[in-house]
Amino acid sequence: MEETLQIFKALSEEIRLRILALLFHGELCVCDLMDVLDMPQSTISRHLAYLRNAGLVKGERRGKWMYYRLSSTTGKPANALLKLLTEHLPGLAVINQDHYRLTAYLADKDTAHCKEKQPRSHDHDNPKKAFLP
Repeated sequence: MEETLQIFKALSEEIRLRILALLFHGELCVCDLMDVLDMPQSTISRHLAYLRNAGLVKGERRGKWMYYRLSSTTGKPANALLKLLTEHLPGLAVINQDHYRLTAYLADKDTAHCKEKQPRSHDHDNPKKAFLP
């Protein structure tokens, strides 16, 4: 029962669902998620920790950056929920916007990007930063 509760808690935040939807496309670096979601490293890492502790994602350190992918060793409840999410999340506008931003970001991304990039600070109160590209 505790494992099931942990999974539902991990899925109870919009940002975690958005991160999972981005990881449906494959492995991503924390810096990729930072740029696509326009959020600071600390926020992204905190939410990834919830997903990792629930067994939904796996992380691997490469240099100073962490790379995350969906876990292939999740249990039956998690697999069923992930399948449901892959069917229903793409119908949401914010998920489609994230997908569009990820596709554009990856098309322009320098392959050495994560090796050289330093975590940046974000100002979420800045009205000039729009979510849409």
